[in-house]
Amino acid sequence: MARRAQQADAEERSRLGDSDEPVEDELVAEFRSTVSEGAERLHRTWRALIITGLFGGIDVALGLMAMLAVLDATGSKLLGGAAFGIGLFALRLAHSELFTEDFLLPINAVLARHGTWAQLLRLWAVTLVTNLAGGWLFTWILVAAFPRFEDVLASTAAGYLEKGPTAETVALALLAGFTITLVTRMGQGSSEGIVTLANALLSGFLVVGLGMLHGALNSVVIFAAMHAGAPIPYTQWLVWMCWVIPLNIVGGLAIITLPRLVRTAELLRRERAVHGADGDGHGCLVRTAEE
Repeated sequence: MARRAQQADAEERSRLGDSDEPVEDELVAEFRSTVSEGAERLHRTWRALIITGLFGGIDVALGLMAMLAVLDATGSKLLGGAAFGIGLFALRLAHSELFTEDFLLPINAVLARHGTWAQLLRLWAVTLVTNLAGGWLFTWILVAAFPRFEDVLASTAAGYLEKGPTAETVALALLAGFTITLVTRMGQGSSEGIVTLANALLSGFLVVGLGMLHGALNSVVIFAAMHAGAPIPYTQWLVWMCWVIPLNIVGGLAIITLPRLVRTAELLRRERAVHGADGDGHGCLVRTAEE
C-alpha cells in the first residue's frame, strides 16, 4: 500500500512538472547547475585556481575598504557590514573564489562522480591560501592609502581575536560557514544581477555586521590591522585560524550541504549511475544542462 502511494505521488509529480524526475523541477535545475559549476571548479588548472583565489582575497579587501568608509561616516556596524557586501558582489561578478563557497557545489560534483576527493582537497587548500595571500597584499595598499582607519581596524581585529573558543565564538564561527554556504546555494536559484547584489549585501550584513567569525573574511581585517601597527603577532592569528576554519567547514557542511544532499538523493543516485555507465565525465543531468 505504501509503495503504491509513493508510486502514485511520483507519477503525479511527473505529470505536473516539466521533467520526469522524482523531485520538483526547481530542485532539478538547481542540482544540474550545482553539479556543473562544482565540476568546473574541481577541474580548473593550477594557474586558474591560483588566480581566482588571489582575486577572491582582493575582492574581499575591496569590501573591507567600503566597510571602513561607512563605519567612519556612520559608526554603524550593521551598515558597515552591508557595505562589506560590495566586495562579495565584486567576487561574484568577477567569478573569483572564496574558500567557504566551496562547501556545497564541488561536494555535489564529487558525489556525482564528476571529480575526486583529492581534487576537492586541492581546491580547498589552494583557495584558502590564495585568498589569504591576496587579502594580505591588498590590505597593505589599503592601509597605506587610508591611515585614518587605523584605530577602527585595530578595535575590529581585537574583537575577533580576544575571546578565544567559547560557546559564543564557536556558534559565531558555525553560523558564518552556514551563512556563506546558504547564500551560495541561493545564488544557484537565479542569475539575475539584482539577486546577486541582494545576496552579497545580505551576506555582509549578517556575517560582518553581526560580528560572525569567518576565517577568510575576518583574516583580511586582521591583516589590515597588522599593517596598521596593531600589536597582533602572526602566531595569535594562526591559532585563531586553527579553530575557526574547521568550525566554518562544519557549519557549511552539516547545516546546509548534508540536508541538500538528502533532499536530492534520487538525482544524485541517478547521476552517479549514468556517469559510471558513460565513463565520459558528463552524466545525463549535467549534459542536459549544458545543452
